[in-house]
Amino acid sequence: MARQAISAQRHLLRALSQWPKDTLRPQIQFQDVLRKRFEASSGLSEEDQLTQANALYSLLDNRYKRMYPITGSLLQPRSQPTYFTDLVKELEVAPNRSYLESVWLRLKGVIRLQ
Repeated sequence: MARQAISAQRHLLRALSQWPKDTLRPQIQFQDVLRKRFEASSGLSEEDQLTQANALYSLLDNRYKRMYPITGSLLQPRSQPTYFTDLVKELEVAPNRSYLESVWLRLKGVIRLQ
């Protein structure tokens, strides 16, 4: 029984080690928060820990993205068809932006001159 608990914890730690790093918020990482949560809740049964490890693995493998694909009409709303492509571009550029560039963009958003 103790052997299964160690195995379940090993699966959880392995899944968390494979989780990608968050470039937008490098000071706090999702896997660190989950690791602290799993260490604090050591009273979980082995079955519950294995269920949670399976859930983490399914998210890592993009199982739900493949199971439920998003159609093109959902990704291009009529009100703003380029919203999601613009959002992805912004998320790729944001981590490399300097402090002054981010302040400038924030000011540009607050003050809109037409």
